[in-house]
Amino acid sequence: MSAAPKQSGRVSRSDLEAKFREVQTELTSGAENAKNKVLVVGGVLMVVLLLLSFLLGRRGGKKKSTIVEIRRL
Repeated sequence: MSAAPKQSGRVSRSDLEAKFREVQTELTSGAENAKNKVLVVGGVLMVVLLLLSFLLGRRGGKKKSTIVEIRRL
């Protein structure tokens, strides 16, 4: 954070605007970083869920499959 110049106790409009811009910039960059992390975690979670459902469906298909035996008379 930058040091504010010494004044006679009065806060001007430009001082407030500069400080609000600084805070807004910090919040925006923090939100973008958090958004990127959420997207990465969400993507990994989707891949894991897709793989898990594929493997469970494959196992269930093998477990419940019927064997048909055909004999000639």
